[in-house]
Amino acid sequence: MRLLVVEDEKKVASFIKQGLEEEGYAVDVALNGEEGLGMALERVHDLIILDISLPRMDGFQVLKKLRQQKVNTPVLLLTVRATIEDKVLGLDAGADDYLTKPFAFQELLARVRALLRRRAEAEPALLQMGELILDPAQRIVSRGGEKIDLTSKEFALLEYFMRNPGRVLTRTMIIEHVWNYDFDTMTNIIDVYVNYLRKKIESGHGAKLIHTVRGVGYVMKEE
Repeated sequence: MRLLVVEDEKKVASFIKQGLEEEGYAVDVALNGEEGLGMALERVHDLIILDISLPRMDGFQVLKKLRQQKVNTPVLLLTVRATIEDKVLGLDAGADDYLTKPFAFQELLARVRALLRRRAEAEPALLQMGELILDPAQRIVSRGGEKIDLTSKEFALLEYFMRNPGRVLTRTMIIEHVWNYDFDTMTNIIDVYVNYLRKKIESGHGAKLIHTVRGVGYVMKEE
């Protein structure tokens, strides 16, 4: 799993990163709010650890913008003040949990595990958009009751879209998630596979679901 740590204190950020990596997580680090927001929008993470007091853009602002952009990744807020006001602001902005500084790493780790477990338990058994249904467990896709045969890559691509409805997914995000290698700007592999997928899930099935965002990537939504 990949986590994002947004923390301006380099020693604290390094401490968290090292500890989480030793537990087997992949960790990205941002040292200010603007950088953290950019990384959260450009790459998919399973959890975000977000400090409230950040330069350029504070944690509350980052969190609000993420939720506005349909990024529903769980967020653990770090704060030196555990006031009721801060908690209300954070929860209203979309935070999932709080941790007060200073903290023991084992407590941080326990909260990370709890949030990841809660997210996994909350995920629906079936993914659905209109008449399009995807069963991740049995790897079955159908639309309007008609089964659709997909290759493993097409299935992975569709599942990624359906787990991020309404969110604009850049080509970099897609290739890192589905193909898991650095993006080559000269390749059109994503566009080719999106076209394959469109033909299978849209042709003769009614409404268009995968929309092109010119110069950026794609978004899945009902018209």
